[in-house]
Amino acid sequence: MKKWISMLLAVGMAASLAACGSTATTDSAAASESTADVASTAEAAADTADGESDLAYIQEKGKMTIGYTVYAPMNYTDENGEFVGFDTELATAVCEQLGVEPEFVEINWDTKIVELDAKSIDCIWNGMTLTDDIMSNTACTEAYAKNAQVIVMKADAGYTSTADLVGKTVVAEAGSAGESTIQGDENLSQADYISKSVQTDCLMEVAAGTADAAVLDLTLASAMIGEGTDYADLAIVDELNAEEYGVAFRKGSDAAAAVNDAFAALKADGTMQALADKYGLTLAE
Repeated sequence: MKKWISMLLAVGMAASLAACGSTATTDSAAASESTADVASTAEAAADTADGESDLAYIQEKGKMTIGYTVYAPMNYTDENGEFVGFDTELATAVCEQLGVEPEFVEINWDTKIVELDAKSIDCIWNGMTLTDDIMSNTACTEAYAKNAQVIVMKADAGYTSTADLVGKTVVAEAGSAGESTIQGDENLSQADYISKSVQTDCLMEVAAGTADAAVLDLTLASAMIGEGTDYADLAIVDELNAEEYGVAFRKGSDAAAAVNDAFAALKADGTMQALADKYGLTLAE
């Protein structure tokens, strides 16, 4: 089992590095897909040989270890000191369906897949965008909520398009969809980009004037800026890539399918819609 985990970590890291290359050729992309296929085949063989299941592993522990970062309105501590959020409450409801307890562990978002494969956590559940990289290196659930990347600036800043930010200082969370958006936009890629450890740090930089703009998740920006918040002088000036959120388990994990079943039950009884209304989110179709 230890040999299999070591092999999967090595393969997963190789696939992740290949996905990050900005000048990857068709051949290298094909090689990455081949590597992912090898990893999937090896894992399936190991599961067959050992008779093991990731879902059974989680249920035998009696808990699901959930990797997250502080991200309102998904996972955060409210003014009463309570750990709350859409994902916090949804994950708790899903764990109840699966007969386990939730254990929330704050992680470094940039190394989330490494922690997942090392079994430091069982899943990544934190308003995680279903990117090609994530879906090729993990077992993902179906999308459960919609989101977009937005540009946040001071409310009085002059902005007409991303071209206004060429040569300006722009911040985003390291390893986030916001970072990918900056790298993939013709104008934003010409900005002076600075990565931060969490999205809330990006807001602090813009508010302090040490950054001109931040590229963040719409869900977080909507909850944390504007009238009545600590960032009343900040505003969403543009909406960019639309995206969807999902939960990531170890590649080949059967737990993702079990969570999909739980999602279906929680949609049917109205739990997911009630949470979406409570936290101002839109469920995926």
